[in-house]
Amino acid sequence: MKIAILDDYQDSVRQLDCFKLLDGHDVKVFNNTVRGAGQLVARLAPFDALVLIRERTVFTKAILEKLPALKLISQTGKISGHVDVAAATAQRIAIVEGVGDPTAPAELTWALIMAAGRRIPQYTANLKAGVWQQVSPAPERNSIGVALKGRTLGIWGYGKIGRMVAGYGKAFGMKIVVWGREASLEQAQKDGYTAAAGKEEFFSTTDFVSVHLRLNDATRGIVTAQDLAQMKPTATFINTSRAELVASGALETALQQGRPGFAGIDVFETEPLPHDSPLLRMDNVVATPHLGYVEKDGYELYFRAAFQNIVDFANGAPKNVLNPEALA
Repeated sequence: MKIAILDDYQDSVRQLDCFKLLDGHDVKVFNNTVRGAGQLVARLAPFDALVLIRERTVFTKAILEKLPALKLISQTGKISGHVDVAAATAQRIAIVEGVGDPTAPAELTWALIMAAGRRIPQYTANLKAGVWQQVSPAPERNSIGVALKGRTLGIWGYGKIGRMVAGYGKAFGMKIVVWGREASLEQAQKDGYTAAAGKEEFFSTTDFVSVHLRLNDATRGIVTAQDLAQMKPTATFINTSRAELVASGALETALQQGRPGFAGIDVFETEPLPHDSPLLRMDNVVATPHLGYVEKDGYELYFRAAFQNIVDFANGAPKNVLNPEALA
C-alpha cells in the first residue's frame, strides 16, 4: 500500500522499533502540517492509507470527498471528533483505531504542576540571562514558588488519567478534591478522596486545578470565565487534555486579571501554536508544545497498533474497524 504518515513534527516515527512493521509498503512521512484544504488534498491524493498522529490534522467531509484513492485511515489512539466518520463511511474509507495509555499524559500533568508551582522554567530562563532568583521583572509576578505538601489539588474528570494524577498528589501529601459526573464523584470517594460540593467550591478553594475530560459537544467550553475568576490569585490552572474545554479566550483574560495567578498548559486551540501567542508572552504561564503523549514508550505503543492495523487491512483481515459499514 501507498501510506502517508502525517504531522511527524520531530521526524521520530522512522526511528521507532515498530516502524519495520511497514516494510514492503511505500511509506512517506510528512514532518510539517499544511492548513489549507486544497494543499492537504494535493498532498494526500496519491495515498491508499493515512496514519494520523492523534488530532493534528482535521479531515472534513469536503476533504475526504476529494481523496478517491484513500481506502484506510489508521488512527493512533482513538478518533476524537477530528475526522468526519459519516463522510469517511460514505466514501468507503475504513477507519481503524488503536490503543492508548494514561501514563505519559498523567506524568506530564504532574511535571507541569511541579514546574508551575516552583516557577522552574522562569527561574531557569532568568538564570541563563544572568538574573539570579528572579521569576519576573514585574513585582506582582516575582513571587517565590510553593511546595505541594498540604495544598489542595482539584481534579475535574476522574478517569484513567485523573486517577493517576490523584495518586501522585496523594504521594506528595496533597489534599485531593474531585469534581465531575456523579459516578466519578462516587468512585473518588471510594478511593478516599473528597468530592466537591459544587463547581464554585471546587474552583474557589483549590490551589491547583487540573482538567481531565474528553472533548465533545457537552464539554466544549465547559470551563467558563466565571469558573476561572473564582480561583485564588495564588492558584494554578493546569490543562493537558484539550484547549477547547475552556471557553475561547477565557484563560488569557483570567491570567491577565490575576485569577488564577498561574497556569501550566500543554494544549492550544491552534497547533502548532503561533509564536506570537499571548500565552507565550506571559511570565505566569508554563507552556509545553502538546507533549502529553509524546514520549518513546507511548509512541511505540500508539504506532505499533496503528501499523499492525494497516498490515491486517492489507492482508485482507481488517481489525479494530470503527466504521465496518465502509467495508460492506
